Order: sequence, then C-alpha cells, then structure tokens
Amino acid sequence: MVHFTRQILPNGLRVLVHEDTSTPLVAVNVTYYVGSRDEQADKTGFAHLFEHLMFAGSRNVPDFDDPLQRAGGENNAYTTNDYTTFYEIMPAENLETALWLESDRMLALNISKKALDVQRKVVVEEFKETCLNEPYGDAWHHLSELMYREHPYRWPVIGLVPEHVEKAELNDVRSFFKQWYTPNNAVLSIAGNVRAGEAFQLAEKWFAAIPPGPAASHQLVPEPPQEVPRRREVRSSNVPVPAVFLAFRTPARLHPDFYAVDLLSDVLAQGQSSRLYRRLLKERQLFSQIDAYITGNIDPGLMVIEGRPSVGVTPDEALAAIWEELTLLKTHPIEQRELEKIQHRFESTVVFSETSVLNKAQNLAFYEILDRAELMNEEVDIYLAVTPADLHRVANDLFQERNSAILTYLPALTV
Repeated sequence: MVHFTRQILPNGLRVLVHEDTSTPLVAVNVTYYVGSRDEQADKTGFAHLFEHLMFAGSRNVPDFDDPLQRAGGENNAYTTNDYTTFYEIMPAENLETALWLESDRMLALNISKKALDVQRKVVVEEFKETCLNEPYGDAWHHLSELMYREHPYRWPVIGLVPEHVEKAELNDVRSFFKQWYTPNNAVLSIAGNVRAGEAFQLAEKWFAAIPPGPAASHQLVPEPPQEVPRRREVRSSNVPVPAVFLAFRTPARLHPDFYAVDLLSDVLAQGQSSRLYRRLLKERQLFSQIDAYITGNIDPGLMVIEGRPSVGVTPDEALAAIWEELTLLKTHPIEQRELEKIQHRFESTVVFSETSVLNKAQNLAFYEILDRAELMNEEVDIYLAVTPADLHRVANDLFQERNSAILTYLPALTV
C-alpha cells in the first residue's frame, strides 16, 4: 500500500506526494499526458523528440544536468505511445533543485533553431541505429502497421520515418510544446524522505505561476475490429537467423479483461516454468528464444509472442507449435494452482517494486493519468480475483486468427 496526498494547483497541475522516511533520497517525476498517439500522421516522432529537447536548456537553466549533478542527483526520461515521463532522484535535502529545474523547462523551454538542429541529429541517428541498422529493429514499424489502420498506434514511438523529425519546422515543434507540455496536462509526483506539507509548498512556489495551456483533447480515431488475419514476411541481409512475431489486439488498459490478458501473457512466458519456455524451448527444442508480453497501452494494445526458431525449424513449424499452445488454453481451462502461482509471483513483483521511491513516484503519476492514483493500490486485489474461468473466456476471445498478425523475418536469399 502506497499512501499519498494529492493537491491540484489553480493552473491544473496535479501534485502527488508520498512520504518515505526509510530512505535519504527523494524522487521527482513529471509525467505529461502526451505520447506518439497525439502526433499527426505526417509529423510523427515529435513526442520522442521532446524527450531530448527537454534537456536542451531553458530560460534560467542553460545546462539541465550541471546543477542537478552538483546537487547529487541523476535524471532520465522515456516516451511511450501514451505519455512522456521525466524524473530525477537525489538527496532529499536537495528536492527544491529538481523542482526548480522541472518548472523552468515547463515554463520556458529553449526551443531555438540551434537546439532543434542538435537534438534532431541525435534522434535521427537513434532511429537509424535502432530501427534501420539493428536486426529486427523495425519490427514495431511492421507490427504497428499490421495491427492498426486507423488509430495512431499505427506508428511506433520513435516515429514512422526519420524524415518527419529531420524536416520538422521550428514553428511546428514550438506549437507541439505549447499544446501538450503544460501544467494542466501534467502530473508532478514526489516520493521520498519529505514532508507532504513542505513538498506542496515547494511545488506551489515553483509551479503555481506557470499559466495553463489549452485543454488537452485525446479524441482519437478508434481502431475498428479486425476481421481477417494479416501477415508479412521480411527478408533482409541484416537478419542473421529467422524470427517470428505473432500479435493479437488486446483490450484497453482500463477494460475489465485487461487483467486476465496480462496474466495469460505470464502463463505463456513468465519464467522457466512458463508454458512456451518449458514446452517449446526446453522439451521440444523448437525455439532458441521465446517470449510473450503485452504493451499495456491506454487504448487497445497488443499481446506479442516472439521467438527465434531453432536451426532446422521453419517459421511455419514454429508458428504452428505456438498455435497449439494457444489452442490448449482455449480448450483446457488452466488449473487453479497454476494460476495462483502466477498471481503470487505478480504480487511479489509489485511489493518488491514498491521498495524503490522512483518506482513509487512513477507509478503514482502513471495511475493518476490513467484514471486516478488510488488504482495503484487496488490492482493487486483485482489481479488476485481473476479466476481460471476468466482466463478461459478471455483466451477464446483473444486467440482468434482474425484478431492476429504474423510477422516473419528471414535472411536474404543468396544469389
């Protein structure tokens, strides 16, 4: 149980504070409710670009890292389809330094041509390195396009093509910042060795004067139900060994069936006793590597099963073996004992994660944006209440060929 206090500033900034006297540290987390799904189809990659631009300096802080490091802190950021997070962790007595830094870039980020040119090159180089030059690096480009035709999840977080960032106009970038990086579209969460009253006073001191931006609108085009399976084969000289990806559309993060779907992914590939690992990799030796996971998007996301077939096993043989395991989940309900094992492992993972003040700060912000931060303390009970009948029903809904997409990678044909 993570106890916290919430205040909302007049400009709309939600401030959440969790007191933890067991640590000398404090974590400061600012989450903006903007991700790649909020971009335009011809201007993708902007949210990820701002993950970098936010460190390019602001009106009173030409170098974001320098004062933070002098205060004994460290920082980082990440972007998702749905939101963008920036965080610092430092000695608790230096909390005000982090709040000053975050408030200054929220109020007056330095979006100059020089800053844009520098960060644009960094982002484009990252795109080329991770997506174009790395084996299977463009998998999310293919999977996103296969599974989504209308919804903006149809492009990955890094962007559809590097040219969108490469050709970004300064005015477009500034407009994106003014629209989304505002106090009324953000959550400030503070966790650590601080008193809530003092933390709220400091938050008001540094953030209350920042004017709110326009009301954020996330009216996104819903993805229609998928009616036929989709498939794509990629041959490339950059592919060392074949790989298979099997994807299914999953419920939205707040849908009641999300929890059963999440547990299904654990049944399939959580640990060495999981079904896909034990049966397909260890016993039948059809794979050298196999995994299953969900994206957990706010809007309907994906479950992805990916693997590297063993030498001599064709992609079709590997996929047929995966489908056999999925069919078993549809025809033979999971035993209570197997489900309880997965549920207890999940519970212990949550408990362990809550030993970190950074995890607590980030989770508070995520759940506040998702729905309300109180949900963070309620979800373990929701997971523990899932029954074998729930998994059986959800497996039959989820693992349908018409709801699937297959992506296969093969080495290029030799001449």
